Amino acid sequence: MTANADDPAVLRAEIARLNADLVAAERRIAELEARASIDPLTDVLNRRGFERELARALAYLARYGGSAALVYIDLDSFKAVNDRHGHAAGDDLLREVGRALAANVRAADAVGRLGGDEFAGLLWNLSEAQAHAKARVLEGVVEAVGIGGGAHRIAVGASAGAVALAPAMTPAALIEAADKAMYARKAERRGR
Repeated sequence: MTANADDPAVLRAEIARLNADLVAAERRIAELEARASIDPLTDVLNRRGFERELARALAYLARYGGSAALVYIDLDSFKAVNDRHGHAAGDDLLREVGRALAANVRAADAVGRLGGDEFAGLLWNLSEAQAHAKARVLEGVVEAVGIGGGAHRIAVGASAGAVALAPAMTPAALIEAADKAMYARKAERRGR
């Protein structure tokens, strides 16, 4: 005996199957969208995801007020790690830096890898002075990260610049301003 397509029980079963397929497809789309914003090496936001968070923060501040800051972090002497120890060691170090930065900001804050050896943090409810102080803390966090042990420990330094978010600015302009602040900090650190 074959099932009749006009049978209400058959139609209900087909609707239930289609609904289950739709839920699974929506879940897969959400998973892919989330992965599209995550740096696969470091498991922090990638540039696209970070810029999206920055745009949301700017919109929030424009509408509701408040304060937030952008910290731009560049690893010092990272190229030497890749040249001397290989790209696998460099990747391991980047993973550890990403973990350490994410572990040293609040849950409401965001950390992203903008590319290469450059990271950024979006920090909520900080004045610019507090953001500069947190940038120094994050430099220390990066400097404490290392892979390997003993005489074979591989580590790098970091230079971090900070700027307060201004709702009138674009994400690109804020990143550029924070990048300039980071280069000023890098020059200051070299002058020590």
